[in-house]
Amino acid sequence: MTATSGTAGGPQAHAGDRGHLANLHSLFVLSTIMNDEPDENAVLERALASVAALGPCRAEAAFLMDGRLPVRTPGTPRPTAPGLDGQVRRLRGREGPISVPGSDWGWAFVLGTGDGTVGYLVCSAPVPPGDDDRYVLRILAQQTAAALANVAARRRAHGHAVELARLGERRAAANARLAASVADLEHERAVHEALGAATANGAAVAGIAEAVHRLTGRAVAVEDRFGNLRAWAGPGRPEPYPKPEPAQHEEFLQAVARELRPVRDGGRLVALARHRGEVLGAVALTDAGARAGAREEFTLDRACAALALELAHQRDLAEVELRLRRNLVDDLIDGTDADSAYARAAAIGHDLHGPHHLAAVRWSGRGADEGFLQAVGRAAAGLRMRPLLAGRADTAVLVLRGGPPGRALHEAVARELGSTAGAVGVGGRCDTPAEIPRSFQEALRALEVRRSSRSPDGTTAFDELGLYRILGPGAGDHEVDRFVREWLGPLLDYDGAHHSELVQTLFQYFECGGGYDATAAALAIHRSTLRYRLQRIREISGSDLGDVDSRLNLHVATRVWKVLDGPA
Repeated sequence: MTATSGTAGGPQAHAGDRGHLANLHSLFVLSTIMNDEPDENAVLERALASVAALGPCRAEAAFLMDGRLPVRTPGTPRPTAPGLDGQVRRLRGREGPISVPGSDWGWAFVLGTGDGTVGYLVCSAPVPPGDDDRYVLRILAQQTAAALANVAARRRAHGHAVELARLGERRAAANARLAASVADLEHERAVHEALGAATANGAAVAGIAEAVHRLTGRAVAVEDRFGNLRAWAGPGRPEPYPKPEPAQHEEFLQAVARELRPVRDGGRLVALARHRGEVLGAVALTDAGARAGAREEFTLDRACAALALELAHQRDLAEVELRLRRNLVDDLIDGTDADSAYARAAAIGHDLHGPHHLAAVRWSGRGADEGFLQAVGRAAAGLRMRPLLAGRADTAVLVLRGGPPGRALHEAVARELGSTAGAVGVGGRCDTPAEIPRSFQEALRALEVRRSSRSPDGTTAFDELGLYRILGPGAGDHEVDRFVREWLGPLLDYDGAHHSELVQTLFQYFECGGGYDATAAALAIHRSTLRYRLQRIREISGSDLGDVDSRLNLHVATRVWKVLDGPA
């Protein structure tokens, strides 16, 4: 390449054209190479190295725009003229001449793209180059700018790809978290629905155990405060269910209560049902492999919350019923109207119609505190009684439906208390609420007689007292009349209906010491007539005149009759 293009049509012109074409071809190849360079510095180094190969010029420096200022890039082939940076800055994004010491010509070619000036390529020559050489340098500047734009585009594309990949990863992570959250919410909804249905079906404790078993696939035990099994769901129920030692169980409950999550106990995961700080029970999940996770712990936590509410509700109901029962007993033994008594008894599940007996229970060294009343209640429940129960002073009072309990009640209470040092008094039969106060007083009388006897421990029924019923404090005319009617009633009724003298005959028989001749003489009848009358007395009264207790009670009854109602 020369300063002049030569004479038109001469050999030099043809040589110049061939050289120009060669340079253009070289530029094409160079463009391909620069477009493959990895970064801007490599592109500019390639352009700087190509200036001298394309003509008589030399490369002075290359600049890249940093913001609005051109900054020299690495790769400048040799030390450049002083002041070159300032001259390039003064061009303000336009191309133009540059003063280079030792060179008659210097030029800063703009490296421009559609986004504006991205840099400069500064060249110099000893003499001003011809138009073809300048054209080649301008093409080189354009290709360099295109290669720089390509590098920037690749960087942006790579950045976009990296950002898209990052966004994709974040979206995948967010989707995974969302899916996990949805699954957790669905599980929580299923837990709440299952436990809600369990507590609404009337068998809440067993229902809670069944719900937890279905939700976790593991066997479940619901225990009360003392470690007793309330409900079991799933396979492998131990028979018998192990009863923990009380002191160790209490320590275990305290340890679990200090935690905020279920606690492992051997092959079980245990959580407590607490209501207002009080432990009411526990739910234990069989987990021998220790594979239960957050969902099982959530299920246990919700199950314990439902169980705590249910147990607290059951306890409140029991306390209300107990209070109603005791209030009713107090009113019954003090005397209340029948309609109210029947209605109140029915409200707490007791049928007050039909025969009842009152029982009074007193034990040595025990007052009628809550523990004593509960022991008496458990004893009665063990006998399949469901009495109305209350305490008065140091005595437990039971209103028992049906026949008298006999010795069974004393034996059952003794087992509960671990002592036989106590007595049970049973009142007579009462068929209406109005008769309950009388039966209560009879139970107290029987109890006092028993405690004052040679065998103070056991059961005594008022109907068994005989003569003692009309002796001692509390006995009155009404009781005397009842005693006479009990022993002489059938005979009195027979005499009244048949105008006979069976009661008078019996009175005289006892007064004569049971002698036939003396009695017959006193009655002015034949001995055979007396024998006939005594046989009729046995048949009608149902009493054995040879029995000592029967003779005594009959003798007393006839004497009372003689004083109160007998003939003169």
